[in-house]
Amino acid sequence: MKFPFFASFIVFCIWLGYELHKQRNKEEKLNQEFWEKEARANSTRRKSLESLDYIKIPFETLPMDIMKDDPMIADYHDTLKSLSEKPIVNFTGISNTDLKLMYGAPNIDLLSQYDQSYTLLVRTLQSWAEALYDKGYVNEACSVLEFAISTHTDISSSYKLLASIYKEKGQPEKIRELIPIAESLNSSLSGHIVSTLSHILE
Repeated sequence: MKFPFFASFIVFCIWLGYELHKQRNKEEKLNQEFWEKEARANSTRRKSLESLDYIKIPFETLPMDIMKDDPMIADYHDTLKSLSEKPIVNFTGISNTDLKLMYGAPNIDLLSQYDQSYTLLVRTLQSWAEALYDKGYVNEACSVLEFAISTHTDISSSYKLLASIYKEKGQPEKIRELIPIAESLNSSLSGHIVSTLSHILE
């Protein structure tokens, strides 16, 4: 009885050693490919940023007059006004290495600032929409969220709240229209957002 067990153990050890060796080789190859790509990125010359998809804040369609004297709402307004004076671009899901390859290594600091402005934008829009919704300004919250989603935000709470508003208003077709937007997101959260929307539709 001992010999078959011992033989099986030896086979298992050989198999495990092979798998570990294969995994190490795979990791070393990926690491080498990363550093080669990073080297190419760091040597990429500056390119024009004119073709970037810059985001403009449409103050004329946003509910800027609603609760504008509320300190929290006023703070959101101030943040948006400050952001409107800066370039805003959504680079969600794009690594710094790829950004350098696409637009040149000398532009990486600028591009990072553009992306940070975008992150602040969509977080502010989500907080603003929640505040409006909680105070009963459903249509106004809806307009804020629709703008946020038009920028392809991957904040799942924005999709969830907007879909809930559409459901309250008896507009399931608008929830369905959100699904292809969520599917197109360059984000690991895409599947989760699609699942959330599908669940709300049920």
